[in-house]
Amino acid sequence: MENVVTRVEKPWGYELHWAKTERYVGKILHINAGHALSLQYHNRKEETIYLHSGKLLYEIEVDGKLRKIEMKPGDSIHVLPKTVHRMTAIEDCDVLEASTPELDDVVRLEDRYGREGT
Repeated sequence: MENVVTRVEKPWGYELHWAKTERYVGKILHINAGHALSLQYHNRKEETIYLHSGKLLYEIEVDGKLRKIEMKPGDSIHVLPKTVHRMTAIEDCDVLEASTPELDDVVRLEDRYGREGT
């Protein structure tokens, strides 16, 4: 059975949704250098990201404080629900994300593109 790949334009780049089932989703996030996703958390969604190419600054809440991690290709991070996090591209990045299927489960705390609270 053939799966349809969907491209979703974002203000920071784009996403390619290459797998979507009732149990999981597979995406490639292309983040343009200097751009960032929202500072956000998910109520139900659980995800693991893998940096395929580029250089990425990953902020993740650990013990109530945002910790900054500079990622290089081959690095990965697992994010549990309710964990505050953000990705900022130091260089153009391609990030692989495997997650549970709750794509609309995003609580934006800060956003460079005016999308807070959406």
